[in-house]
Parts: sequence; C-alpha cells; structure tokens
Amino acid sequence: MKALNPIVMSGREVLPVVEGGKGIAVSNGQSSGAWAAAGGIGTFSGVNADSYDENGNIIPVVYNGKTRRERHEELIAYSITGGIEQAKIAHEMAGGQGRIHMNILWEMGAAEVILNGVLEGAKGLIHGITCGAGMPYKVAEICAHYGIYYYPIVSSARAFRALWKRAYHRFPSLLGAVVYEDPWLAGGHNGLSNSEDPLKPEDPYMRLVELRKQMNEFGLNQTPIIMAGGVWYLREWDHYLDNPDIGPIGFQFGTRPLLTQESPISEAWKKRLLNLKKGDVYLNRFSPTGFYSSAVENPFLQDLKGRSERQIAYTPHPHADHDTELKIGARGRAVYVTAHDKVSAEGWIAAGFTEAMRTPESTLVFVRPEQSVIIRQDQIDCMGCLSACGFSNWSQNEEGTTGKAPDPRSFCIQKTLQRISHSDDVDHQLMFAGHNAYRFADDPFYSNGFVPTVKQLVERIASGD
Repeated sequence: MKALNPIVMSGREVLPVVEGGKGIAVSNGQSSGAWAAAGGIGTFSGVNADSYDENGNIIPVVYNGKTRRERHEELIAYSITGGIEQAKIAHEMAGGQGRIHMNILWEMGAAEVILNGVLEGAKGLIHGITCGAGMPYKVAEICAHYGIYYYPIVSSARAFRALWKRAYHRFPSLLGAVVYEDPWLAGGHNGLSNSEDPLKPEDPYMRLVELRKQMNEFGLNQTPIIMAGGVWYLREWDHYLDNPDIGPIGFQFGTRPLLTQESPISEAWKKRLLNLKKGDVYLNRFSPTGFYSSAVENPFLQDLKGRSERQIAYTPHPHADHDTELKIGARGRAVYVTAHDKVSAEGWIAAGFTEAMRTPESTLVFVRPEQSVIIRQDQIDCMGCLSACGFSNWSQNEEGTTGKAPDPRSFCIQKTLQRISHSDDVDHQLMFAGHNAYRFADDPFYSNGFVPTVKQLVERIASGD
C-alpha cells in the first residue's frame, strides 16, 4: 500500500482516518476522544447524546410532557446537555491530539437549536461539524458563527452542487472536507435518490471522480474528500491515494469502531457483530424519515417486512375492481377490496393478524392485536425527534403535524435506538450497520473474539489492514 500521509483537516495535520459519528449514544466522547488521541479525527454523535449523574451513571431519558410539543422541548434540553457533556469527555480524552468533530442529522428535530446550543456551551472543544441526512444548507453559516469547520455528507456531486450554489459558496474557507457517503455500502440512513436503483450499486470511484470535478470547478482543488461507506482495509483503496482524479482524500470508518474496548455498545451487540454473515445487513425503507437505511436483519426488521407484506389496498366505497366488501375493526366497518385481496386478508385474520391498520396510502396492514396496541401507544408518545416523522405524523412546523395519517408500517426510531444503545436487546431493536459488517468474522485481527482498543484499531487501519 502507498504511504498514508497526514492531511490537514480542521486546522491541524492528522491521519486521514475519521471515526464515523453513529446515531444515539453509539459514538460518544469516550470513543471519539480515543480516536483523536490516536492521531485521527474522532466524531461523537450529537443526536440525543447521553448525560451522566454525579456517580457517572447514564441519566435515563424520560419525557414528562403531556403534549408532543412539551416533550419536544424536553428532548431539546436533553440533547444540548448531552452534547456538551460528550464534547467535554472527548476533549479530555484526546489530550490535545487529533481533532474532535460532532455529527448531527439535519432532519433530526430542532437540529439548528441543538447545534447552536451545544456549540455555545462547548466553545473551543469541538473543531468540526459533520452533517447529513437531508440538505444542511444552514450548517455552514452556523459553523462560521463559531469559527469551526463544517463537513457536509453527500451521496452525489449533484447534491454538493446544490449545497454550494445555495449557501456554501459564502463560507469556502471553513469547508473542511466533503464527505462522500456511498448510498449502497454505508450503514444507517442512506442518500439514495429516486433515480438510483437500490439493487444496482454503482462504483464509488467514478462517483468520487465526478465529485472532485465538481469541487474543482468551484476552486476547491485542495479541499479533501472523505470516502465513507464500505471501507474496511485501506489497502483495498490504494488506487485512491495520490490519485489526481480524486485529489486529497481521507477515509471514514463507521462500522469497525463499533468493535473496540472504548465503544459504548453492549457486549451482546459486539458479539452479534463477530458472528454476522454476508447478506445479513439489509437495505430497507422502513425508517420514519423516508430515507433508505441499512441495518442488521433480525426479528425487528422481519416484523416490519411482515407488516408491509400483509398489506392490501382498499376504498371506502365500491370502485372499479374494489367491489368486494371486507368488514374490519371491532365495529365491523365495511371497506372495499378486490376479491383476491379479500382471500388474503381472511387468511391473515385466521392466522391471528386480526387488526387492520390504515396507512396514509389507502392501504390496510394486518397485525396482531398486541402489536397494534404498541404501535398506537408509540405514536401517542411521540416526542418529535425528527423534523417530520412518517410514523407518528409529527412535524416541527406550527401545526405540529405532517398533515398525513400516521403510518403503522414504520416505527418509533427514537425508542428503538435508545433501547439498543442502552440494553442487551439486539433482536427486537434496530441495529444499524454497514454492509461490510460481516467481515468481522473473516478478519484475522478479530480472531478468537479479540476486541481491540481504539489505538490498536487505528494503528491496524493505518497499516493497510
């Protein structure tokens, strides 16, 4: 492998290896501080970050507000306090080495308020903001206000062009890098556009070349690109190094840092990672954000698959081939379906999926009674963790709603990510992972269940392996 030369990012020369900022409490101050101490860029998640009591115990996130709006305000307060706390931990652990970044999702609830709140309370502790999941036009202006660097996450040259033309051209000096997150390989939420086929992955090399051409047109020849998604061994990306068609480049690791001693995830989660097989990570569109996402297939995802498969279209009155009456609910209200779909519905009902739940698209999904109770309660308990939620129909607009019916085919993402982050339940919660996660089982570095420190992992990565 070619020499892995340092690169200047966020105002300092660092190893061109970046810790991906993963979800709720999955990359925190401890993991990111250790990564920075090893000479790279550590990234903690600013999405509902944990806070601790005087004994160092995680403070449970409990919402007491009676309305969604009241609970939303509680969520904001939790998020700002937690973000500041994780920034302090990361800063102390880094010991002046590397750089510390915070990752936020632009489509999370109150993203601007939380970002400003954390940066105001953690001045001098955070050197850069990584931001994706949407089109974060305003992140550049916010970062410029605090004199720190911004790192937009995009999945195409077209997306970056839109961001640059609308906002980023006004703050070129603080654009630390552009993170290209491959929409077919990365874990978590993915930036697949409607014109891209989720089943036909494209070569990231040509997409990076296209991004570099676009950046060069804007005079950003020396601004690095960070390759994210699908990166395991750097020797497999050797042709990206010192390549004039790609220019300065760094690499982001999201999945591999999960399996370190400093990683805060549960031992059950770490054990599950060591036993994954190729194909166990499933690209799906169940997320209430509306984005595609990649997660480990488990009973949680299988249940969501089942809901969507037990689905039929209906009309409130006879119309065209929807001429067959089907009575649903405790009151036996009539809807109209096709004759074929009525046979399917009766089969599901006979199997115990007796509750027909309406979706915003004039379809019915059939679930067990106990499932319907949980789904409805989760929708009622919504705390507005997203700017707009398909599952609960929350929106942070003045009306507090998307104007659509809640969608029972989705789920409460806040609830499941909190639970997998703070429990051993890896079967009945959403477990995000990149599509290369199966490589833990094949990589000799992890043989006999070896779990490295972050320092050992960074050294291993820098060696090419």
